[in-house]
Amino acid sequence: MIERFARAVDDRTDDLVSLTVDLIRFPTINPPGEAYTPCAEYVARYLSRLGFQTKLIRGEGTPGDTDRYPRTNVVARLEGKGPGPTVHFNSHIDVVEAGAGWTTDPFGGEVRDGKVFGRGACDMKGGLAASIIAVEAFLAVRPDFLGAIEISGTVDEESGGFGGVAYLAREGYFSKPRVDHVIIPEPLNKDRICLGHRGVWWAEIETKGRIAHGSMPFLGDSAVRHMGAVLDAFEKELFPALDRKQTEMPVVPEGARRSTMNINSIHGGQTEDFFPGLPSPTVPDSCRMVIDRRFLLEEHIDEVKGEVSSILERLKRERPRFDYGMRDLMEVLPTMTDRHAPVVQAVAGGIREIFGHDPEYVISPGTYDQKHIARIGHLHDCIAYGPGILDLAHQPDEWVGIEDMVQSANVMAIGLDALFGAAG
Repeated sequence: MIERFARAVDDRTDDLVSLTVDLIRFPTINPPGEAYTPCAEYVARYLSRLGFQTKLIRGEGTPGDTDRYPRTNVVARLEGKGPGPTVHFNSHIDVVEAGAGWTTDPFGGEVRDGKVFGRGACDMKGGLAASIIAVEAFLAVRPDFLGAIEISGTVDEESGGFGGVAYLAREGYFSKPRVDHVIIPEPLNKDRICLGHRGVWWAEIETKGRIAHGSMPFLGDSAVRHMGAVLDAFEKELFPALDRKQTEMPVVPEGARRSTMNINSIHGGQTEDFFPGLPSPTVPDSCRMVIDRRFLLEEHIDEVKGEVSSILERLKRERPRFDYGMRDLMEVLPTMTDRHAPVVQAVAGGIREIFGHDPEYVISPGTYDQKHIARIGHLHDCIAYGPGILDLAHQPDEWVGIEDMVQSANVMAIGLDALFGAAG
């Protein structure tokens, strides 16, 4: 049976490459959400030819959804010859901006040296293509399987997934009894299984001041200087404390096995839209900072927030005229699928067959759409597995290896066979 899957995938290598190239050529840049609908329509047409029933679903009312940039998702389902489990492959179709530094057209889908180049090649249009070819190969070998297969192309993962998987999860697309097992073909290396991710808390901190003439700052109160005090406290107290926290979760890379916090942005005083003119002389009465705190399975969200709020409260007590506000932007708890879960065991078996060794089990340093499947859909038999090297994601000259996609498609086809069992 393994050899039959391998032949079926190999016979479709040209289709795999062509499909990846076609997907890359849709510039599905997020933000703002370009080309979502034509890309979703293309996937729907492709899967319809395989016998799938397809549906385009707009994430109406979600962040960024407008008539100009509709949050268009595609969900496709193929029923087997009788009742059984449902296996769902979920890939996001959105990509980040191309940025500078490319030596090839980021949306050209150039094929050379055994690689497909382009924005999203690795993250994760190569994974979407590999999962589709894996399903094609599986159907060629086992057309009489019992159960159902679903494939989705969803949007906005790069900006939180709220118009994609989160919206669909609220509509019941990622819950039992509709779905039993989910594989997300994110690029975490072809012989790794990603069981989940660290937690994340995004928050905006605003320090408050009093506006005054810039030549007489003593008549005002600088919010920027207050924010400087916050930064100083973070450097001296919070960052060293976070560095001492370590986890038993197998997070990669190793540096992410600690608690971390990134300062995403700081904006204080006047905006810079006065260019090409000159600014006016004022004391800034507001300064805002956005923090990105990544936390571990061993930490509680209340503790995470409390570490920041306790510093701010102390400054309020000790620093004259210090005042602040803080609001949550996003919070997601850490998640980790059990290594003995059915989907983990099925894909692990495929990795052993194709690569001849046990998989490496890892945790992602950042979140991906598994967070919504777990917290909204309450479905925990979910992993990330797919082709591609994580370090290449979002980089100039992003690429995915053709052989990597072929091997990953083999693993996914074998995993499907295991999840559906011997029946059918």
